[in-house]
Amino acid sequence: MLVRLLRRHLRPYQATLWLVVVLQLAQTIAALYLPTLNADIVDDGLVKGDTGYILRIGGVMLLVTLVQIAGSIGAVYFGARTAMGVGRDVRAAVFHRVQDFSAREVGQFGTPSLITRTTNDVQQIQMLVLMTLTLMVSAPIMCIGGIVLAIGQDGPLSLLLLVIVPVLAIAVGLIVSRMRPAFRLMQTRIDKINQVLREQIMGIRVIRAFVRDRHERARFGDANEELLTVSLRVGRLMALMFPTVMLVMNVSTVAVMWFGGHRIDDGQMQIGALTAFLTYLLQILMSVMMATFMFMMVPRAEVSAERISEVLDTEPSVLPPAEPVSPGTVRGQLELTGAGFCYPGAEKPVLQDVSLLARPGETTAVIGSTGSGKTTLLNLIPRLMDTTTGEVRVDGVDVRRLDPAVLAATVGMVPQKPYLFSGTVASNLRYGNPGATDEQLWHALEIAQGKDFVQKMDAGLDSPIAQGGTNVSGGQRQRLAIARMLVHRPEIYLFDDSFSALDYATDAALRRALATETRDATVVIVAQRVSTIRGADRIIVLDDGRVVGTGTHRELMDGNETYREIVLSQLTEQEAA
Repeated sequence: MLVRLLRRHLRPYQATLWLVVVLQLAQTIAALYLPTLNADIVDDGLVKGDTGYILRIGGVMLLVTLVQIAGSIGAVYFGARTAMGVGRDVRAAVFHRVQDFSAREVGQFGTPSLITRTTNDVQQIQMLVLMTLTLMVSAPIMCIGGIVLAIGQDGPLSLLLLVIVPVLAIAVGLIVSRMRPAFRLMQTRIDKINQVLREQIMGIRVIRAFVRDRHERARFGDANEELLTVSLRVGRLMALMFPTVMLVMNVSTVAVMWFGGHRIDDGQMQIGALTAFLTYLLQILMSVMMATFMFMMVPRAEVSAERISEVLDTEPSVLPPAEPVSPGTVRGQLELTGAGFCYPGAEKPVLQDVSLLARPGETTAVIGSTGSGKTTLLNLIPRLMDTTTGEVRVDGVDVRRLDPAVLAATVGMVPQKPYLFSGTVASNLRYGNPGATDEQLWHALEIAQGKDFVQKMDAGLDSPIAQGGTNVSGGQRQRLAIARMLVHRPEIYLFDDSFSALDYATDAALRRALATETRDATVVIVAQRVSTIRGADRIIVLDDGRVVGTGTHRELMDGNETYREIVLSQLTEQEAA
């Protein structure tokens, strides 16, 4: 997964990658050449007392050092730019894929997990690319070049490398193999921390209302403790890594000094050659240590790549049509024929064989008990999810074949939980119509019964709105969401229990104003409050996902027991009549 993900997203940076390789090659060759020059200074300059030779070779060493510095700086600069670019591209790919998800896919992954995958997991991939380009590219060049040059300094002494390098590789491999499952568990625990924290922030009022502060602290503490436990496990393995590498390095240095000293004593090796050999040994082991550092990151990056690929490889259940159709005339007629919806693996469908016809200039209401499928029914119309059986047609065209741009312009929806974005009142109202004038915004607010409270705000239309609209009341949030849809001016208006937070007087005034504003449009209202929908031209009664009645308020009161029970649970017999 990791290789596949990197291959896909590194392709646009091939030229930069080759430049980084060339720069790393230049600085590594320069670093490998310096010990040889140093050995020449010791053997041919210091031993012989040739000051001119020392100065001449010293000048060459200075030039080589400048090449090394320039190569290193260039490699780090372009490597960092590439890594940040890859991180940006992967993050954008995950974001755009999630934007294509329907409610089904979002529920499958969960919001906290999607946030972690878009931020923390992408960061792991980004750091891996950065460390690979700045460390890992030079590590094999340094290791192989160091071995070759060490053999050139003294062949018999180089036989120690046959023991040192495999011992170090085996020790590192054993530690890294135990890290991968721990890193996967760590990412899962981070998901849980995000979930708990998100719930506590969004539900702070409920927590305080029920005085559950201690319970929530304990819940967060448990999730935190679980993350701490797995982090300590990873930390112990990482803490074991560096002492192991340092132990091998120090033992290797002692062995080289021991055997090298005997060879110098026997006249088989020069002092400068031993100095260069020691430097090459340290370079070889340092390259292995750099590779070790990379190996520590690879397991976690592999886990993150798998999690990111799960999102990228998940096909949305709601796909745009291959050959989108645009109806000649947009009138806003809505028809459902045998529509049904069932979640994958569910025992029974949420909706079964639902048929209805909503015409322009009419108001169609949907009512039913909690869990009867009212919201799911409304979600099928703008394709927030697709029917599993039957069809939803707008102006005679199945919405699955309709051009998404046409569908979005034709259908406007105020969801059950209206959401406002951080910004201003004006920016939220213009969300579906960026070119709307201030006069249009005030008109929409007047219809939605929101003009008065917006005028009382300090900056009017420019008054700030917090994320989610948390700085306004529930009723104000609903009215702003209704005004936002009115500014959008669709042909089909969908209201999903959008008046529940309003008092009866405001509800009545809003419905009277809406009736005038939407008299030529198709209006579908889902409501729990009977007073909201009893004036509708047609009322659809849902029960357990099925249509059990259709008609006007009076017709249903006379002939539908389910509707009659709902009405009499809210109104007296006299009020209902």
